Parts: sequence; C-alpha cells; structure tokens
Amino acid sequence: MIQQPVKWQVEILLMKIFVTHASSFNFQDELYKPLRESSLNQEHEFILPQENGRLEVDKELIKSCNLIIAEVSHPSTGQGIELGWADMLDIPIVCIYKEGTNFSPALHYVSKKFLMYTSGENMIEDITGVLRQYVLSN
Repeated sequence: MIQQPVKWQVEILLMKIFVTHASSFNFQDELYKPLRESSLNQEHEFILPQENGRLEVDKELIKSCNLIIAEVSHPSTGQGIELGWADMLDIPIVCIYKEGTNFSPALHYVSKKFLMYTSGENMIEDITGVLRQYVLSN
C-alpha cells in the first residue's frame, strides 16, 4: 500500500490593526505610506483613520480590532481617548515613537511594548517583528 503524502496546512492569522496617531505631523508620508507599501499590508488589515478623510472612531471600531499600533511621538488628546478605550477593552497596544522624541510617561499605564524607530524601513521591521511574536503566541 502506498501512503499518501501528508498535506500541511498553514493557518495565517489575519489581524485587524488600528493605527492611532496625532494629526500634528506628516502621518501620510511618515506612517501610512510605509505601512501601505510594506508586505504587512498584504498580510493584515490596517485601519488608517485619516487615510481617506477623517474616519469616525468609536469604541465599537476599536473593539473589532486585534491590535492597536499607536504612533506616540506627538501628543494627542484624541489618541489618548482611543488608547483608553483599547485598554478598557483589553486590546493589546504597541507604542511606536521616532528616535529623538519624547512620549508621555502615562502611556506606560496602557502598554508594555514600546518600539523606537529611526526611519520608515526600521519602523516596518520593528512592527513586523512584533506581529510575528503576536501571531506565534496566539
């Protein structure tokens, strides 16, 4: 009797990731563009709230996400509200910040994961590493 080869199935975890940030910097070029041009954009669903105008963000949208990526180089009251909702809903939060900037120490109350980046490419590498860890742990 000839044994049939075993077929392996690889399950890819498509995550819905909300990206929060201040409006006071060039987020289109510095944040959105690197994310959309990366391979991560093919692997996960990124919600970029100001990509096509301003998206109305509420608790239900945050609740539907698996992960929050917070660009925290620039202070933002709206972002603070979104991060408060995510924390309340137990949605994991990864904070990223550009080298040379200072973020609010209060962010340590909502996140344990902070990544400093130096460029768009470096930012994508760091986010890729975190997403791999997240996928492997779930």
